[in-house]
Amino acid sequence: MLSDDEAAELLSFLTPTTRPDVKGRATEYILGLSGHRDGCRFLCSKPDVISALLVLTSDPSIAIVKDCFHVLINLSADETLHQVLVDKVKVLPVLLKNLVDPDYVFSDQICTILSNLSRHEKTCWTVFKVLQEQLGVAQLVEIFCTEGYNQRAKLHYLGPLLSNLTQLPEARNYLLDPDRCVVQRLLPFTQYQASVVRRGGVIGTLRNCCFDHRHHEWLLSDAVDILPFLLLPLAGPEELSDEENEGLPVDLQYLPEDKKREEDPDVRKMLLETLLLVKTSTLQSEHVLLLSSSLSVSSPADGHQSWPTDAEGQERLSHHEGVPPLGEGRPRRCELREAGPGSDRRRTGSRDGEPDGGGDT
Repeated sequence: MLSDDEAAELLSFLTPTTRPDVKGRATEYILGLSGHRDGCRFLCSKPDVISALLVLTSDPSIAIVKDCFHVLINLSADETLHQVLVDKVKVLPVLLKNLVDPDYVFSDQICTILSNLSRHEKTCWTVFKVLQEQLGVAQLVEIFCTEGYNQRAKLHYLGPLLSNLTQLPEARNYLLDPDRCVVQRLLPFTQYQASVVRRGGVIGTLRNCCFDHRHHEWLLSDAVDILPFLLLPLAGPEELSDEENEGLPVDLQYLPEDKKREEDPDVRKMLLETLLLVKTSTLQSEHVLLLSSSLSVSSPADGHQSWPTDAEGQERLSHHEGVPPLGEGRPRRCELREAGPGSDRRRTGSRDGEPDGGGDT
């Protein structure tokens, strides 16, 4: 690692007025440092360096800005460094200000950082507080639900961010406020095929919201009608009898032969967890039992997606620390990424490509 004198010299290169080629070499070197845990912790012992990188996220050079955001993604992947980023460097106001800009090129990187920082409850509180002060959950949901809000970014990681925020009772109360009609806007994304990250983030949000049992009656009522949105992704192409179809919600009756069941096993597990949380309602229990009995578990040889066994599901969810039994415990963070479960993948010191994601899950 660098000595104090070397770190001070490196910091002198991280100014807006430094020659672009010198800044580029400096940010590239720091990106390499952030590719492993020791390097990240060294950088967090130098908050002035991180603050300088935050300033350079407004640099005219796209390559320099990309390096800076990739460093912040790597740092935010380590929960032990969150307090430094949030309290000492104060990255949140800058990130949220740029997130609302519909033309900002690096909004996806911002979503990833925010998703990482909100994974653990302590810093999630801080993210929620600053979000409410500067942006508000209402505007965050509006951005998420507006297709093409940012033509230069996909914003899929706003899904895991919402899921992480619903660890907090205040966030759940806002989403479940009958006068706001917020949770209803999220329901169609349970079958959003363009991104498992966005789809899984919404399902994780619904799962966390269902830990508040007092809202179950409202969620199952015609005002929300959450049940078909939870059951439809689990339905496959199996042919049901007329009697079985009549016992299902209208949206699940007589599905086409090409209907595909949710392919991601972790998303399927979250759907089942959500169903188990709301199983106390007699009406929905009948639907769940009927669907479970009528959907056969086909083997891969039959050409259908097989459901994971308990052992398989546990293995794939092993990154969740202290996962409670289904239907028990408390709301959990979302740790999804495009390549599978988990939101804390760390980049190597390379400029090539986009970040793998740092952000529920």
